[in-house]
Amino acid sequence: MKYIVMLGDGMADEPIEALGGKTPLEYADTPTLDAYAPRSEIGMVDTIPEGMSPGSDTANLSVIGYNPREYYTGRSPLEALSIGVPMKETDVALRCNIVTLSQEEGIPYEQRTIIDHSSDEISTEDAEVLLKAAAEVLQNETYQFYVGTSYRHCLIWANGSVVPLTPPHDVLGQVIGAYLPKDARLREMQEKSYEILSRHPLNIERVKKGLNPANSLWFWGAGTKPALSSFYEKYHKRGVMISAVDLLKGIAVGAGIDNKTVEGANGGLNTNYEGKAQAALDALLKEGYDFAYIHLEAPDEMGHQGSVERKVQAIANMDQRILKPIREAMDASGEEYRLLVLPDHPTPIRLRTHVAEPVPYLLYDSGKKQNHSWHYNEREAAESGNRIDRGCDLMGYLFSEG
Repeated sequence: MKYIVMLGDGMADEPIEALGGKTPLEYADTPTLDAYAPRSEIGMVDTIPEGMSPGSDTANLSVIGYNPREYYTGRSPLEALSIGVPMKETDVALRCNIVTLSQEEGIPYEQRTIIDHSSDEISTEDAEVLLKAAAEVLQNETYQFYVGTSYRHCLIWANGSVVPLTPPHDVLGQVIGAYLPKDARLREMQEKSYEILSRHPLNIERVKKGLNPANSLWFWGAGTKPALSSFYEKYHKRGVMISAVDLLKGIAVGAGIDNKTVEGANGGLNTNYEGKAQAALDALLKEGYDFAYIHLEAPDEMGHQGSVERKVQAIANMDQRILKPIREAMDASGEEYRLLVLPDHPTPIRLRTHVAEPVPYLLYDSGKKQNHSWHYNEREAAESGNRIDRGCDLMGYLFSEG
């Protein structure tokens, strides 16, 4: 038996008037999911423990089978694992976004508005140039910067404190003053980064090209060194992670799951969908792995952008460019397999950020004959009556064969 998780980050949503009262998942062209659904179990699962922040960190830990109440020490430390950042027990890791702030003349930093948490999904190559320019001025023995992927980078604070910080995607379109770090040095570094980056030649060129300038650092997601138990010892399955996102790669490193790098996978709408599907198939059918976790960031990013059309497209791409080739190859292989499809959390277009509501799941077993009339979406999954109260139980449910 082979096992596959297809995780559409932030895929769940609310009914949207522009889509005729349907959600993006309900509206999108998803012939593969439509073929799976009648032969599958669908239902709702709570991936976020009550009282915890509804982030991809807590949610994906939960889906992979680790109770966030026991294992979560912050988002950035998991990302630090992915990019090989050395962490001491006394270090604090912080996510360092490169964001776009408004560039009005003559106003103080705190009166600027946050326009884009991803600086138009900046390339890693451009981001590295800008991060190094800021680090030349800001870095010292206490604060060390490390390059990640796209707009997502890391700051290690030696002997630091886990201070409360606001995720930039939670305050898009708002004046930043009320959301700046209370820690004086972190706030000073953010402000200084704007002075450095707003006039950087690369950003001047980006503006000429019609791109958002990547003109400020933004710190959030502080936490201490994580310690996850072995996934193999927990479930006796040899697994791979297929993701463009450092957070997911870091969870995999911590759990002893192998990461598979896919060229052209970038966390955006134009990621290498086919490459992700092929990486999973190679792992399962050629390389002897039992389990593949395919993470797609695009629906979440489109939710943060507030783009209904692009979120619908991301879901359709997942269906037709990842799930379709997987279905065809797995069915042709003769291998029995179980497929779990779900979001980690909703990212409603209306809010442009995450919420902690339950999400719909689909569980298909090639060896079980089922015949239902339902489709896979939020409404019909809720109406099914199937409910899993703890997301961290979902992985055991997948491997238990129901």
